[in-house]
Amino acid sequence: MLLHQIRSPEDVKRLSPQQADALTGEIRDCIVRAVSKSGGHLASNLGMVELTVALHRVFDSPKDKIIFDVGHQCYAHKILTGRAADMDTLRQLGGISGFPRREESCHDAYGAGHASTAISAALGLARARDLNGTDEHIVAVVGDGALTGGMCYEAMNDAGSRKTRLIVILNDNQMSIAPNVGAVSNYLTFMRTSKGWLTAKKAIVRALLRIPLAGPSLHRFFQSFKNHIRNVFVKDGLFQALGFRYLGPIDGHDVRSLEIFLRRAKNLAEPVLLHVVTKKGIGYAPAENRPDRTHGMPPFNPEDGLPLKNGDKARSFGAAAGRLLADMAGEDGRIVAVTAAMADATGFGAFKNRWPERLFDVGIAEEHAVTLAAGMAAGGLRPFVAVYDTFLQRGYDQIVMDVCQQNLPVCFLMDRAAIGGEDGPTHHGVFGLAYLRHIPNLQVLMPRCVDELRAMIRYAIGHNGPVAIRYPRGELAPQPAYAGHFVPGQWETLRRGEDMALLAAGTMTAEALKAADLLAQRGINASVISASSIKPLDDGCIRRLSARRLPYVTIEEHVLAGGFGSAVAEHCAAHGLRLPDEMIALPDAFIPHGAREDLIRLHGLDSASIAARVSPLANRTA
Repeated sequence: MLLHQIRSPEDVKRLSPQQADALTGEIRDCIVRAVSKSGGHLASNLGMVELTVALHRVFDSPKDKIIFDVGHQCYAHKILTGRAADMDTLRQLGGISGFPRREESCHDAYGAGHASTAISAALGLARARDLNGTDEHIVAVVGDGALTGGMCYEAMNDAGSRKTRLIVILNDNQMSIAPNVGAVSNYLTFMRTSKGWLTAKKAIVRALLRIPLAGPSLHRFFQSFKNHIRNVFVKDGLFQALGFRYLGPIDGHDVRSLEIFLRRAKNLAEPVLLHVVTKKGIGYAPAENRPDRTHGMPPFNPEDGLPLKNGDKARSFGAAAGRLLADMAGEDGRIVAVTAAMADATGFGAFKNRWPERLFDVGIAEEHAVTLAAGMAAGGLRPFVAVYDTFLQRGYDQIVMDVCQQNLPVCFLMDRAAIGGEDGPTHHGVFGLAYLRHIPNLQVLMPRCVDELRAMIRYAIGHNGPVAIRYPRGELAPQPAYAGHFVPGQWETLRRGEDMALLAAGTMTAEALKAADLLAQRGINASVISASSIKPLDDGCIRRLSARRLPYVTIEEHVLAGGFGSAVAEHCAAHGLRLPDEMIALPDAFIPHGAREDLIRLHGLDSASIAARVSPLANRTA
């Protein structure tokens, strides 16, 4: 097998063209095996294999810098840069990341995890190169989905205005996480399907070369003049207007053609955009047939592509929110949904199917999504923005200025608002409280279960101001039934005890209940209070705990700074109340990738760790 001979990109360069083609099949097998065991991004990585092989045959990593946008297409890159033997540890605690990480390898030139950043980063590296007087090549690999984000155009406009030398490879696979939307997608589709140019070019070349004597000279003239001719057949004015030399479209699954065009781009001393057309999931039938469903995969059976364990999607927070809003939309014509290329991933497939004209997928453009929702709210609608907690960070200024300053009734449904598991630090939703709860007019809520989420959504419909509801990916461990009518600023006591109180926010309620069971085995009776309203807090509950001199603890799956415990402590300090005896939270650090169960145990948020930490409080003298 060829793959066992690959220790670095230099080994890839030594392969014959026939061996390079054979290597692509082995890389695909390696990716399928690794993802089938630990989950990960499947279809996007399978579509990138030939392009990655060609990149490493033409460029000299790590001297030349290859920057992957988002980074969920970097598995072949990892395999070819000395990490093939580590693919069995992919996305596991202590193993290799599913995204580029600078600390993991010198070949990972820039860390990633969010979309539309690669061209800006590449331009920064190119400017550093020019100021340092070095000569390396800088290559940004950008998916067509990323081009729905405005940062790409800001960076291209900057690069083109000063003619900074760099190469942007547009990996056009016709979809990002979901099928791409918008004018940019339509534009690329036109270019991709412009067979008129490709057919005409081949016909002209054949005709010129058949002319005796003058044929080669005319062919050379044609080569220099072909960019002008191409504009007759292909509308490539967008990239040229931004100052980029456009090359393409090129078959992204033909290693030899890719090498030819990459070398051509390498020799140009100007910004170049190389348009490469690939097929997401190619080479593995389950991914090729359903690239949307195999973008992000749990562990699966490689024989048929079916997940090894099907989660209960019916009880997931996102799906419950989507179904409820789809039902409520039939009674309330004001309800609309906004998403940033994540309709299905956030559970809004049901809403999209029932009310397609009332779901607005803006592409990977979170800032626009927030302000679009603000405008809709100003126009009398009730918009719900479905977005991952970690991605909403990108719309912070819009939340402050466009939504909250105007006190508009926009509801943010923040999925994955907890440790994100195997996707790692770029996807952990552990900063949401810190960047939201200080904003005036905004209420911040964290349900403990799906039924409470439904109650919060019903409340948000009738609230004339902005609301953010943060919840995790899937349903949590069994808890006491929720049958209440949600009221902000009122917490729910799930268990009563006389020795201490555990105040748990959102996802930590289940762990707090289990910790109380462990404490009971030690003769310590603890109350468990579900603090689902983070802003406003339950002032009455805090005052009662302070007056009783009962030891009390805050518990949250969030960083301590700016989180729930900080909010309680600030409230106590402002009103002369006794501060919490302990504040259990995540540390001031970026949390690594790994299974959520492993990560909460590592950081002391599992029930056993909580019980061990708080049990000494029962022995303190009031």
